[in-house]
Amino acid sequence: MIKKLKEIYQREQFNPKILGVFINPFYFVRKGLYKHIAELAKNVNGKVLDVGCGQKPYQGLFKCDEYIGLEIDTPENRKIKKADLFYDGKHIPVNDSSIDWVVTTEVFEHVFNPDEFLFEIQRVLKPGGGLLMTVPFIWDEHEQPYDFARYSSFGLRHLLIKYGFEIVEHRKINNGIEVIFQLINCYLYKVLPIKNIYIKIFITSILTAPINLVGLFLSFILPKNNDLYLNNIILARKIKNV
Repeated sequence: MIKKLKEIYQREQFNPKILGVFINPFYFVRKGLYKHIAELAKNVNGKVLDVGCGQKPYQGLFKCDEYIGLEIDTPENRKIKKADLFYDGKHIPVNDSSIDWVVTTEVFEHVFNPDEFLFEIQRVLKPGGGLLMTVPFIWDEHEQPYDFARYSSFGLRHLLIKYGFEIVEHRKINNGIEVIFQLINCYLYKVLPIKNIYIKIFITSILTAPINLVGLFLSFILPKNNDLYLNNIILARKIKNV
């Protein structure tokens, strides 16, 4: 029973449905990410490298021949992450031009060497290979102290074009009033002075539900604002070597 509840809770964290409205303090951002990644996943095929794969929460969305998870090589990551390969944060242990698609979600803000990172992605991709990446624009500092940057849509496009990519599609996720309600929930989750994780989840859930419900209602009736949003999601193609 406990195991089943944990599975349900974990699923609702990355693919929140109705239950997620009541138990997930990150409902809006996770709902938006899953929805848009699912919509763009149909473009991804062949041999896929998930850079910064974590628990591979989106693997099931991709109909590909091979799905390889890559993570930074640390003792903790080797214990808890579902990675197939580990690397030093500089050189990806994959041959040149051997990958059809690179997927990287909520990772780029944790990269202190973005130029080396994009060069390596470009190197391992086949000519014409694709990149699907998500990068937060408005979000709190997280996974401290390894949170190094926030990127606007213009900054991301500039870097990708610099490294030989053509932007196929660029979406701004959660560009409505739900931004405000998501940040309120983030604030509450961070400031609650409760050390026991289970009690914190319970108390947070009580506070989360009304905030999510009001945010959902207002997001349907109020206009969007493309200058204020939670996340970028980009689909790009490698068009030249650098």
